[in-house]
This record gives sequence, C-alpha cells and structure tokens, in this order.
Amino acid sequence: MTDDYTDDPGVQLMLAWQAGDEGAFEELVERYSGMVFALLTRFLGRRPGREDMVQDVFLRVVGARERYQPTARFSTYLYRIVFNMSVNETQRHTGKRQVSLDAPFGDDDGGNLLELQDGDVPDPSSGMERDDVVHAVRAAIAALPDKQRAALILAKYHDTPYAEIGEILGSSEKAIKSLIHRARETLRETLAPFLIETEGDVL
Repeated sequence: MTDDYTDDPGVQLMLAWQAGDEGAFEELVERYSGMVFALLTRFLGRRPGREDMVQDVFLRVVGARERYQPTARFSTYLYRIVFNMSVNETQRHTGKRQVSLDAPFGDDDGGNLLELQDGDVPDPSSGMERDDVVHAVRAAIAALPDKQRAALILAKYHDTPYAEIGEILGSSEKAIKSLIHRARETLRETLAPFLIETEGDVL
C-alpha cells in the first residue's frame, strides 16, 4: 500500500469494508454521497435522476470491492467514477443538453466566477442584473467541453489540486493547467458583455 494515502479517511473505510467490516461501507456512503451529488449537479445541472446516479456510483464501488487498491485518495477514486458516469450521461443527451438555470454552483450561487463591483447602494434593477449574470455564467460553464468543465468545477468548487484533477481525468498536471486556462479564456470571451457591464473579471 502507498503510505501517502494511509491517513485518508475514505481509504481507511474502503480497506476496512474490504476486510469484512460491512458498517464501513455505510459510513462511506454517509460521508461521500453528498459530495457525489454536488459534483453531479454541478457537472450535469438539475437533471432528473441524480439520486439514482448517486446510487449507481456506489454500486460501482461495490462491484470493485475485491479488486480495489488504494493508489490515490478515496475522493480521487470516487470522482473518477463520477466523471466517467457524467460523460456517459452527457453523451446520451448530446444535442439536447439542458442548461439548468437553477443548478447551484457554489455557496454564493455562482457569483465567485465574477468579481462583481457592487455599489454600496444598489439600484432597483441590480437584483435582476445579477440574476442575468449568474444565469449566463451557468450556461457558459455548461457549454464547455467535458474535461474543461470538469477540471474547472473540481478546481473552483471542490478545491481539488491540479495533480489530483489530473488523476481523476487521466491527464497530466500540465494538461490540467492548460484545460483550466482554456476554460477561463472561453468564459471570458462568452461573458465579455457582462464583464463590460459589471467591470468584473472571470475567475
């Protein structure tokens, strides 16, 4: 076993479950199901059936019980499953992807993507303008290629290091930096009208 991951809670639970502790799997589900649901929502939007997809993610973990090897943090292992499942889901919906304007991207409802310069006393239309910006940000992120979108979401909303994102997406750390850079450039171009209006900046 790689010593780097011995202290990872998920790895410890997975190994305990592999050794016969059935309660460890229940704890894995309790600990990580919320994170899985959040990532699915950010990657796919509020698509129906996400709860079923969370179950499918853990069914894949069940299927890998005997052959599991702790070669990374458990979250890395789990997010790789989520990413592959999400890509398969988007491919099934190619040409009819629905952009959810209600899907949460962060605690501030997407505002972190734009450094908005709000005045001390907002005018009556400011709330509507902010909603327009948030919706535009979500639509722009949803339109990114799968790997760019996943890399950006993992880095921005899950504070995942580039090296770990590389493990999740099967790319090098250098490639992940390039993916995120291209994603940000695309967002800047797509959201240029809003940036001019708000004097903000993307990421």
